[in-house]
Amino acid sequence: MHRFLAASGVEQQGDRGIPRRAVLRGLGVSLALPWLETLAWHAPAAEPPVRFACLFAGNGFHTREWWARGSGSQMELGKVLLPLEDLRQKLLFIRGLYNEEALKGNIHSSQTGNLLSGAPLAAGGEIRSGTSVDQVMAQRLEGATRLSSLVLGCEKSIASVHKNYSMLYSSHISWSSPTTPTPLEIYPALAFDRLFRSEKRQGDQSVLDAVLEEAHSLRGAISYSDRRKLDEYLDSVRDVEQRLDRAARDDRLEGWRPTLSQPDRPRPPDGLPQDIAEHMRLMCDILVLAFQTDTTRVCTLKLNNDHSSLRFPNLGVDYMIHHLLSHTDSDDWLKVNQFFVEQLAYVCRRLDAVREGDRTALDNSMILFCSSMLTGNHDATQLPVLLLGRGGGRIETGRVLDYLGSPNRKMCSLFLALLDKMDIHLDRFGDSSEPLAEI
Repeated sequence: MHRFLAASGVEQQGDRGIPRRAVLRGLGVSLALPWLETLAWHAPAAEPPVRFACLFAGNGFHTREWWARGSGSQMELGKVLLPLEDLRQKLLFIRGLYNEEALKGNIHSSQTGNLLSGAPLAAGGEIRSGTSVDQVMAQRLEGATRLSSLVLGCEKSIASVHKNYSMLYSSHISWSSPTTPTPLEIYPALAFDRLFRSEKRQGDQSVLDAVLEEAHSLRGAISYSDRRKLDEYLDSVRDVEQRLDRAARDDRLEGWRPTLSQPDRPRPPDGLPQDIAEHMRLMCDILVLAFQTDTTRVCTLKLNNDHSSLRFPNLGVDYMIHHLLSHTDSDDWLKVNQFFVEQLAYVCRRLDAVREGDRTALDNSMILFCSSMLTGNHDATQLPVLLLGRGGGRIETGRVLDYLGSPNRKMCSLFLALLDKMDIHLDRFGDSSEPLAEI
């Protein structure tokens, strides 16, 4: 144990040298460990932290298939939500919330750029929104983790103007300040590096290979159940590394690849995985790793832009871009909706499989799933909102909450309630001074 502590340089607590937060280190690499009972039980803050993530899917959902009824294991779900059937008891379906500022201005941009802030948006190409709830959390938790937040995406930002509003609003849900959208990482390899590489430059050496000796040393100092948890975690890191490597070598990279022995034109630089399913899944895995290691407690994952141009050949739906498909209410639109919800279900199942004392990582999280509009016809009079996870045991799940017709149905009231669960108590956020009492 002492050899591990000396090598890793982690903060120590108590006479027995139990680390408050364990980190394996190698040359240029810092690999934070998951919450382990052996390493945490003597520490003053032995309870796992509460995390927040927001997964965003632009352009709304199928008009007739976004609904839920009942409670607990008997909750009935519309077809869009069928991928979540096994998670019903850890789900809140929230109906009727809206963002008043989204009803002003134009469609798409004005319905997205303030989704997590409730702020008025500047028109005429000017950029002004409001600090989003995830970044308020990140700023209040600054220093508690290596990264204050992780902001991920699966589609590039749109740099243009639509109906007198910047399309940057359609491309960013996280805002560090009213004039600064938080930098968005859309490259899985670079997102992975942010979690584990302590040096800015990329290296060819595997993160796991760099810390393997320390990992072996640690295994002898922890309990059997923690060894199993550590092995599962290291396996998941290795799996993501290998998939990133395959994505870099396969013919699924974005851009043109030469088919001649001697290309007759310049080859564009390598970039994003062309396979959207693998791209999203890698980003989901990186989100889980970030929470599992306590590298950050705040993450947003923008699965696509509002006014999205994504196509879905993996679903056999390659004849129309996402935005145009959203106006159809077709079976293919339902198929795309379910694909997006499957990403949410995957994240939640993976977190629910991670034990953290008496609860799971999902129990200790709040995973918000939302869109900029209820349906593809730009209806923002109410928003599609799901919340999964129990916020460290502070949220009663397995319920349907209906705020339609309620005097307090502001999205910012939900955000005030979620901030409270993170022990961040504000008198006001956005356009609300009253948290939703039922959350």
